Amino acid sequence: MWVRLWLQRRPLQGMYEQLMAELEREDAAGFKNFVRVEPQMFYELLQRLGPRLTKQDSWYRKALNPGLKLAITLRYLASGDSYHSMMYGFRVAHNTISGIVRDVCEAIIAEYANEVVSCPTTPEGWKAVADQFGARWQFHHALGAIDGKHIPIICPDKSGSVYYNYKGFFSIVLLALVDADYKFMWVNVGSNGSSSDAQVFNHCDLKEAIENGTIGFPPPDALPCDDRQMPYFLIGDDAFALRTWMMKPYSRRRMTDQERIFNYRLSRARRIVENAFGILAARFGCLLNTLLQDTDTLEAVVLACICLHNLMRIRYPAMQNAALD
Repeated sequence: MWVRLWLQRRPLQGMYEQLMAELEREDAAGFKNFVRVEPQMFYELLQRLGPRLTKQDSWYRKALNPGLKLAITLRYLASGDSYHSMMYGFRVAHNTISGIVRDVCEAIIAEYANEVVSCPTTPEGWKAVADQFGARWQFHHALGAIDGKHIPIICPDKSGSVYYNYKGFFSIVLLALVDADYKFMWVNVGSNGSSSDAQVFNHCDLKEAIENGTIGFPPPDALPCDDRQMPYFLIGDDAFALRTWMMKPYSRRRMTDQERIFNYRLSRARRIVENAFGILAARFGCLLNTLLQDTDTLEAVVLACICLHNLMRIRYPAMQNAALD
């Protein structure tokens, strides 16, 4: 009796039960645009995540369908719409949707994070990444491009100006290492927006592993058509410190022609991480809006988007260049 009557008519008029079923039958492109995944991938996600999302029925109400939970979460990630607005389409109360989004994002991370977001651990694995950079972007010995992105959020309670960034809004920082195919190999999410990319990197486990030599970087090797030994390295912008394992551009003052050419080549390879951020935000529109959740849920939302992004590029390459309306 405490459920509003129009919510109880979900099986007859809800978007999951009606609209998504119609789109699957009649308009596969519309289905993909609605939840940003194809029907095949939707059902793979449902099969893998179903046991984590299934709850037991009680004597006074039935548990929500795992497919409905997944559809609500994917629609939120795709559109960034408010919970109150989604309530009227899916016919699920907004306070229930808030818990659903958090639970499904955490299930995606638990199920897929170690599978689709991982760094190589052997010299051979890192060399495969470097070979890809050399073949696609003509920048040899690059083991990945690293950069940070600010995710807009509302000011957390009692945080003052800690999350206020230099761009003039509140944010958390997504620091990511990306390979030559726009896949995220390592991510750090949740640092406050007032921190610079270098500050976040200096306190992360990736830098510690590189300095300790436990990450498995290959030993120095000769570049093509050269006999001098050159170490393998990450690619960063001016925010990062120059190291034997970190390459950055030359200062823009009084550059020679050779230095200008080098900066151009480095920029062409480093833009991969910028492109990856752009593809991620274009596919999952919630990252373009100001996120309203608490910090723990924010991290889960961003990490779930990254897991889905990598899963698409690994399992469903046909979707990589699909236009997103």
